[in-house]
Amino acid sequence: MARLIASWFGCGFVLRRLRGVDEGAGTVGALGALIPALLLARVGWEAQLAAVVVVTGLSIWAGGRFADEGDPNWIVVDEAAGTFLATIGVSLWPALIGFAVFRAADITKAFPLVRRAERLPGGLGITADDIVAGLWGLGAAWAAQAVLG
Repeated sequence: MARLIASWFGCGFVLRRLRGVDEGAGTVGALGALIPALLLARVGWEAQLAAVVVVTGLSIWAGGRFADEGDPNWIVVDEAAGTFLATIGVSLWPALIGFAVFRAADITKAFPLVRRAERLPGGLGITADDIVAGLWGLGAAWAAQAVLG
């Protein structure tokens, strides 16, 4: 069960099956969470926030089960948590901007506090950098929502 959740229901293994490597699996996992995140927007920001809390908790738990391996690329539930966070309370285009900023922050680790959060131990460290990156994405999404309406 932990492997299924950690891989975000298999998304973390897609590139391994297609190319033989896990490099880039985080983006596949994030994309695998984007559709449900956008669909939850129709229910309301409260449902989106609840999803962030649940997926973050699952990420810390499932990621912690494999933390002795470091942060393997196939663990992508943390990217799912960041995706859900980066899209709370906004319409489609701002959500896509938030998603892009989230991925940029997560991949580059150049945004403030992202790299520091990654240094936390176990499943918390596996997840925390994506939550911080998701907050950067959320800020960008809300700014875009304010401009675009």
